[in-house]
Amino acid sequence: MAGRFVRASKYRHVFGRGTKKEQCYDNLRISRNAWDTNLIKANPEYLSVNWEASGGGAFAVIPINEKGRLPEQIPLFRGHTAAVLDTDWSPFNDSLISSASDDGKVFIWKVPDNFTLYTDAEEPADVSPVARLTGHMRKVGHVLFNPAAENILASASGDYTVKIWDVEAGAARLNLRHSDIVQSLSWSADGSMLVTTSRDKKLRLWDVRQEKPAHELPGHPGAKNSRAVWMGEHDRIATTGFSRMSDRQLGLWDARAPKEPIGGFQILDSISGVCMPFWDDGTQCLYLAGKGDGNIRYYEYENDKFEYLSEYKSGDPQRGIAFLPKRGINLHDNEVLRCFKTVNDSYVEPVSFIVPRRSEMFQSDIYPPTNGLKPGTTTSEWFAGKTALPPKISLESLYDGGAPEEVSSDQKAPSASTPLQSPPPTKTHTEPPKPAPAAAPVASRAPPPTVNQNKESISTMADRYADKEEEESEDETSSFEEVPKPAERPTITRIEEKTRSPTITKEPEPPKRTPAPTATPAKAPPSSEPTPITSGATVPAASAVSGIKDYLMDIKSMLESQNKIMSDQSDQIALLMREVSRLKAQVGSQSSDREKDERIRELELELEEARS
Repeated sequence: MAGRFVRASKYRHVFGRGTKKEQCYDNLRISRNAWDTNLIKANPEYLSVNWEASGGGAFAVIPINEKGRLPEQIPLFRGHTAAVLDTDWSPFNDSLISSASDDGKVFIWKVPDNFTLYTDAEEPADVSPVARLTGHMRKVGHVLFNPAAENILASASGDYTVKIWDVEAGAARLNLRHSDIVQSLSWSADGSMLVTTSRDKKLRLWDVRQEKPAHELPGHPGAKNSRAVWMGEHDRIATTGFSRMSDRQLGLWDARAPKEPIGGFQILDSISGVCMPFWDDGTQCLYLAGKGDGNIRYYEYENDKFEYLSEYKSGDPQRGIAFLPKRGINLHDNEVLRCFKTVNDSYVEPVSFIVPRRSEMFQSDIYPPTNGLKPGTTTSEWFAGKTALPPKISLESLYDGGAPEEVSSDQKAPSASTPLQSPPPTKTHTEPPKPAPAAAPVASRAPPPTVNQNKESISTMADRYADKEEEESEDETSSFEEVPKPAERPTITRIEEKTRSPTITKEPEPPKRTPAPTATPAKAPPSSEPTPITSGATVPAASAVSGIKDYLMDIKSMLESQNKIMSDQSDQIALLMREVSRLKAQVGSQSSDREKDERIRELELELEEARS
């Protein structure tokens, strides 16, 4: 029955909108290094791009507002002696960025004030790092800032370790040892847990400050890279990877007991490119961007399932992609998310995801509070064991260009203390039975096709009408939720007994003409059972709905009794026809038997009367 209704969602019609070439970031030399990273990262002020630089490693920082074709010579962030593999912006300082390189080092950079790519100098001055973090023995492939604690950085290296850095002190304080190369990592919303995927096909959930995995279990079975993303303030993790047959898969895991993915792995397609997952905590949506294809599909998370919404399709494949924090989107265009994708390793195209609405006001229902620039804990507090979510800000305060305003705790999005549970059992265990279970045996007696079709169509229409009335009544007022669905009523029992009595007591021989039932639908009296009343205004609606239900139940009861009678008549007709055939066969050999001729004529007359 649930399949007949469309799932309600504010983001069901979200669509992706690309950008014209002149509004993109053109004339770039994006790195062609084969290491599996996103190549670009973004915040509301700047966009960082791994640069294809000769003689060392570098990356470029592009102000968000400086679109179009960039100058041939731009200031680069130089300092690494090998290719830059990954970058990450601080969530609490839009000018602070970290970089990871093939030279085994992690650098911290500060974007200069009033930074721009357009200068009058013939050779623009490059930017140098403000801190150098050394300790890894091999290339560093990933860096990721803690989303809740200030100046806490995680870095993953080819030496099979993930180091947790105190950026202020410039030292590694914690060390998470793996058995193979780490392919991806993601922090929990409160910054206390870290999930990693590895080349050994294991999924690990780390209690970071204990320096040991809380859970270690098999992940995606395929040989290609897998990725994981923590789903915001839920105790859930989304992973993408490959099956043994190289099909792309999507998995959903319970972080508290991740023995196996919830509902098993979901097959996406057979494309060979790695699928890059991104979680948006505001819309509760998961975005999947394929490496090597131009499509971005997105799902809404609901009842421990990913409900497919739509897909942004493009003929321009991407190798890297970055999503903008919520405080940088365009609230006046109903933009709920914006991403940046690389195209042909030469330019970056912004893609906006928009809710199609027309309004001149702030849309509070699609813009819940989001993280601001204030951390939940300081560096020392986090290493001392404190865990706290960063405070939220109201996007409505930014709608007219004002300063961000913090919101109280009761206005925050669902926290990890109230995660979505496993699929609710109401769909399979607590669904009430249908009020008239006797209809199934009638259908199994194989009446003539036309009668059966009529019966099914009328009964189905009655069921739909009853379901629709019940849902509408439940939507109007919550008091109807306490009214039990009537299973048996005395009036229905009496009507069934009256209509069925002629056929039950009828003698099978000699067969006689069965009169057609002429039962007239009589509306059952109103229910005398007490109905819970919440307010005076709901009494007439409750009585009206109760009367409609009684009338529909009476109609269904009479339809069932009439179907029973018609089924019995069909059985009698079949018996008569077999008797006529048997006597005709006997008369064929003894045509002079007068009594049998008379008997055949009587049976034929009864058969004609029964058919009429």
